[in-house]
Formats: sequence, C-alpha cells, structure tokens
Amino acid sequence: MQPLAGVRVLDFSTLLPGPLATLMLAEAGAQVIKIERPGGEDMRRFPPFVGGMSAPFAALNRGKRLVVLDLKAPDARDRLRPLIESADVIVEQFRPGVMDRLGLGYEAMKAINPRIVYCSISGYGQTGPRAHEAGHDVNYVGASGLLSLSPGTPEAPSLPPALIADIAGGSMPAVINILLALRQRDATGQGSALDIAMTDAMFTFAWFALAQGHATGDFPGARENMLAGASPRYQLYAAKDGRFVACGALEQKFWDAFCDVIGLPADLRKDHRDPAATRAAVAALIGAETGEVWRARLAPADCCVTVIATLEEALADPHFAARGLIARTVLTPDGSRLPATWTPVAPAFRDSAADAPAPDLPAG
Repeated sequence: MQPLAGVRVLDFSTLLPGPLATLMLAEAGAQVIKIERPGGEDMRRFPPFVGGMSAPFAALNRGKRLVVLDLKAPDARDRLRPLIESADVIVEQFRPGVMDRLGLGYEAMKAINPRIVYCSISGYGQTGPRAHEAGHDVNYVGASGLLSLSPGTPEAPSLPPALIADIAGGSMPAVINILLALRQRDATGQGSALDIAMTDAMFTFAWFALAQGHATGDFPGARENMLAGASPRYQLYAAKDGRFVACGALEQKFWDAFCDVIGLPADLRKDHRDPAATRAAVAALIGAETGEVWRARLAPADCCVTVIATLEEALADPHFAARGLIARTVLTPDGSRLPATWTPVAPAFRDSAADAPAPDLPAG
C-alpha cells in the first residue's frame, strides 16, 4: 500500500510549482483532482506538442483527474462543496487574497472541512510588503540576493539553468509541509494553513555565503564565495573544443590528484596564495585539450572533476538507466508515450504502473 493512498488533493494551481508538488503527492499514491478553468490552464499552451497535448503540461500532470470549472461562476463553490468535504489537501497558487475573494479561502474551506490542509504557494508569501508583487523564478532568485553570487559578467549575464525558486522554493517545501501538516492532523484531528513563499527558500540556498557574511561582517559578492567562483578548486574550465570541465576538488586529496592529472606546477598548487593565478593556469592547461581527452584522463583519478554532459549524454548514461530515472512514461491523448518527469519519491512508495495519462480537456 502506498503511503498516501486514500489522500485526496484538490489542485487549483497552474504552471510549475503547484503542479509539480501535486505530481509528487500523486506518485506516492494520493488522488489528485486538478481544477482547471474552461479552456485549460496556461501550461497547456506551452510547446512542443505531442498528440495534441503540451509536452510540458503532460510531464507535470501525469495520473491526475480533471474537473473543469469557472471559479468565478456564482455556483462554483456549491459545485465544489462535495469535493471540499472529502478532500484532505488543497493546493492553490493565486496571488494572496484571490481565493478569499472567490469564497474559497482557508477560513471558508475550514468551515466546510476542519481537517483540510490548505497550502498556498506564492512568490513572496501571504504577508509582508511584497506579498502582492508580481514575479517569476528569476525575480525571486534575484530579490533574495542569491543570484548576486553568480550573475555572470556585464558582457555575458548568466541565467540559472534551473528554476530554483519554482521547484526548490515552491514545489518541494510545499510537499514537505503538506506531509508535516498531515502528520500533525493525525495527532490533533485539525487541519492547517500553509504559507509557502518561493523567495523565502532562496535564503536557504545562500546558506554558505550568509554564514560567511554573518561571521565576518563582509558579505560576498560575485565570484567572492568559495562555492560561487572564488576558488580554483570549485570552478568551470573550458576545454579546447568548447566542452566544460566541472571541478569540485575541494578536499586536499582530490585537489592533489587533479593537479597531478593536469600537470599543474607545484608553486601554483598552493592556491590560497594567489587564487587568480592558479585559476588562470588551470584554465590554460584544460584549454589545451578536448573534453574527451580530459574525460579519459580524469575518470581513473576519481578526483571530483567531470566533463559536463549534455542532456542527451545524460539520458544515455547507463547509471541513470539502471536507477530507473526514465523508466516511467506519461500518455498523451493519442496514446503517445513521453518519459515521465522524475520526482524524488522513493521507488518503494510509488505505484507499479509504468505509465499513466495526463488529463485531457473535454471536447467542446
């Protein structure tokens, strides 16, 4: 039996943070009922399309049921009441106050179902001066100061490759706190309201820089933090063919092994003396050979240095195949199969179904 079997989730969220959170709950056995407006949510219009369905939408909504409802309709709350009465969890992602204006806020739902766990995901939280401010992932990462640690250069600004705030600040904290709230409800019989602010968690990701700043009174800026460009030991280096080598040789034994492989002169191995000079020397050595040459030389050294893989290479890596990361699929309306979004739900907690459909809008 799956750990969330029998748990019913009403999902009012759209796009990424909420839908990914409820996908994780569904993977662990919860019944997720997705409430969408007529015409469907915005993610349904994101290309590319497979079998008439948005591939990004399908990836996030595998195995969910669908209810189409105009929440502004006068009878919307009455139509939702049976679902609210039987629900365990509500997930919503509107701006603060919107669900209250629709008559579907926490107090209104609590009056119908005191055991409800009501999770609100927003950019800046339900309270505070910025609560109603519009934003997306890059704004939240920027407002928290996290992006200042690695913004690139004025000539080549660098966007983070992952939607850190959406997923690590929205989806995952939502799942963690929903599970905690359900555990608390088991003990007390009472539900609760959860305020998940995507920006808040960005301070967790800046923990090392914050510890440095609080301890010294000097908060690091771009390339001034050991884990964000200040150290030659934790750095990206370009190979001759444009491939990149990711160096994470922080510990001395790994650094020594790496220096042996690339032939770094002894005086430059003491990188604390002149980090810039060491970094430049390492960059020159790495830049003299191709990525494949470095892959072959570095693998036997086992020194926390790897050639960055492309997505295609990662998908073909026997290790990830053996871990089952791409074994499950999502079905589109025409029966096409797409690899399912991997979620960090332990395999023992998932159902045995290898594939599941994403909910299609009704005809007309």
